[in-house]
Amino acid sequence: MWSRLLSPRVVGRTSLCLRSLFTMQLKTSEFQALFNDGLNGLAEVFEKHQHELRIAGGAVRDLLSGKRPEDVDFATTATPEEMKRMFQNAGIRMINNKGEKHGTITARLHNENFEVTTLRVDVQTDGRHAEVEFTTDWQKDAERRDLTINSMFLGYEDLQNRKVRFVGSAEQRIQEDYLRILRYFRFYGRVALKPDDHEPETLTAIRDNGRGLAAISGERIWVELKKMVVGNHAAHLLELMYNMELAQYTGLPPDGNVEEMKRVWQNAKDHSPKPMTILAALFQSPEEVEKMDIRLKVSKEEKTLALFLVKYRRELCKSQDEPDSLKPFTDFIIDSRELDTQSKVCELLKYQGEEKLLTELSRWSIPRFPVSGHDLRRMGITTGKEIGATLQELRDIWKKSRYQMDKDELLSYVKP
Repeated sequence: MWSRLLSPRVVGRTSLCLRSLFTMQLKTSEFQALFNDGLNGLAEVFEKHQHELRIAGGAVRDLLSGKRPEDVDFATTATPEEMKRMFQNAGIRMINNKGEKHGTITARLHNENFEVTTLRVDVQTDGRHAEVEFTTDWQKDAERRDLTINSMFLGYEDLQNRKVRFVGSAEQRIQEDYLRILRYFRFYGRVALKPDDHEPETLTAIRDNGRGLAAISGERIWVELKKMVVGNHAAHLLELMYNMELAQYTGLPPDGNVEEMKRVWQNAKDHSPKPMTILAALFQSPEEVEKMDIRLKVSKEEKTLALFLVKYRRELCKSQDEPDSLKPFTDFIIDSRELDTQSKVCELLKYQGEEKLLTELSRWSIPRFPVSGHDLRRMGITTGKEIGATLQELRDIWKKSRYQMDKDELLSYVKP
């Protein structure tokens, strides 16, 4: 997906090329806001050496959808060697040469990094990686993309109609890189208006080739999966993955609790849940979380959250007897002593659908327990065992007071 990029300061206009059949001018504020000193400087270098430079990737899709892109990548007809010479002659610093073998050069202008990639065509693919050759043909580069909405020569109409489909043969595109199955689901959640508006031939190709996900690294799968589950239609897409028997290849439990997941997604979707808050509903035991971690290599924080939710989703609930429904959760946080417990409890409340309590807890600040071991030593209590037991007794009294008692009131309960 490409948009022609020429600095407004140089030519005063910008156009989008679509299928090489027509152009449309893009004058939105989101587009014009991209042209800072760094981008204008980059455009001038390519203009001077008569190489085409265009905005690439998801930025074009975002711009055409009226959004300002968070990240902007670029594509060019210049080869990596030509780019290096251009940048060196212009005194522009280049960083991170790891992408050079894939055709990407990163230039740094005005304290900002710009990734520019040479147009490519796939020479050979193995379902995970591709060997590429460089080209100057924008159409050929567009045709190697996975989805039409990621290849704006081919997908402008699909973007307008909120349709998600593969470029050309769905089966061929999937077999080039099986991760495209999960990319399809992720972009479906971003673009499609309806939860179940898939083309039958697309689903057939996904079902027939789902086994290929088994050879994809867990890290790559997790990148796509965690974006998908916090997007639109996530419950539908996860259920579809189970119906198509894809879950077993992605680290999710083969017999995941889909109905629980659908309920949790409905509870949490409007409250910015973390990906693991939704996925935890699928797990029925800590052992399933461990197996998921082995496959996907999630972060320690993500794994800990999943284990926490699986353990406490039924055990830690609002009190039916206490007038203060939040008290079980605040007491738990006070007793925990871990820095991220409040954040995890907030995710638990999203999981449970406790919207009112979530609002209250988000505004609640952890109070400081006013008594220390030093206070007890000054009262004559010297052994560690006695100090520990007394502090716990005072902490329980403090909690019952709704954290209102001060140090003197609490110490009045101590008998030296």
